Amino acid sequence: MMANELKSVFRNGLAIACLAFLLGACGTTEVTEDDDWEDDERQTRDTRDDADLDGLRDDEWGEFRELDDPDSPLSERIVYFDFDQYDVKDDYRDLVREHARYLRDRDELRVRLEGHTDERGSREYNVGLGDRRAQAVKRMLVLHGVSEDQIRTVSYGEERPAVDESNEEAWAQNRRVELDYMR
Repeated sequence: MMANELKSVFRNGLAIACLAFLLGACGTTEVTEDDDWEDDERQTRDTRDDADLDGLRDDEWGEFRELDDPDSPLSERIVYFDFDQYDVKDDYRDLVREHARYLRDRDELRVRLEGHTDERGSREYNVGLGDRRAQAVKRMLVLHGVSEDQIRTVSYGEERPAVDESNEEAWAQNRRVELDYMR
């Protein structure tokens, strides 16, 4: 009798553990991000709210002002993508090469590649597509000599649109990877 009671308790415990595991697995993560950078290296700027990189004053950035010089190709830090695509278009290959050159020459700098999508598609699909877009830009940077240690990726999917409208023009602006520089 004792063995049967023990088996019953074990089966019930196993069933509860399996149920808890399945319920935990049903939750979705809306943002995927490389987790191996230290917290102090995760400081980023929000380009909509802060004109200076990382919120640092111009005198703290000194030689990095080229990133905000409107005459520099480095001031452009967005790569746009076609609908449901994650290959870097020819129009942006030179831009990515310029950023690769800049990063390659400054190993103290880090860049976070933020992948975004338009609102069409499920959240899970869009997070995956945003990640594939960020990874495509990362591959190009690495192919041009940037250390993988300087690059991190994050996917926001559809959660951080550049334009809050539902039309082709807005969707085109939301399908992007943003290069966010940090120290």
